[in-house]
Amino acid sequence: MPSLAAPMPPAKSFFRRFGRNRRGSAAVEFALVAPLFFALLFAIIETGIMFFASQVLETVTQESARQILTGQAQGANYQSWSNFRDNVVCPQIPALLTCANISVDVESYPAFSNVVLTNHVNNGNFDPSGLGYNPGGPGSTVVVQLFYQWPLIVTGLGYNISNLNGHQRLLIATAAFQNEPYQ
Repeated sequence: MPSLAAPMPPAKSFFRRFGRNRRGSAAVEFALVAPLFFALLFAIIETGIMFFASQVLETVTQESARQILTGQAQGANYQSWSNFRDNVVCPQIPALLTCANISVDVESYPAFSNVVLTNHVNNGNFDPSGLGYNPGGPGSTVVVQLFYQWPLIVTGLGYNISNLNGHQRLLIATAAFQNEPYQ
């Protein structure tokens, strides 16, 4: 009586059939490409959100600088940059940014040619010790800078645009203007 078991194919024909079979090739190709695709996708999304936050910071800077330009901030007699931040800047901040991460530097100069912008990054850390609040008087040249430490998430995937330690990017918005001749 013959055996009912199927004969075993030789090893060569088994590998030949395996190599010709295309049923799972799309899944294997996707598994090879998917990590790069998703890393690129998340990097694009994070960069877009960061640029949007930077634009929001620019808008808040312009609106806050207007308070100094027109003399309203000087009339309110804010004593420090944190006082100016809490009363003028923070009420304008949308949910995208956190008020606690914003630092403000307001400096007054006699003319635009005297303006010096200081680098507040020291050894990869933001150094707020040099920040001040001097809104000047009528006709003064004033520079208002807002700093925001933006946390980065996708840096672990090889896309690193941080300029601070701890996977953060310092966003800086600046407004330079001459105060109006207010009373």
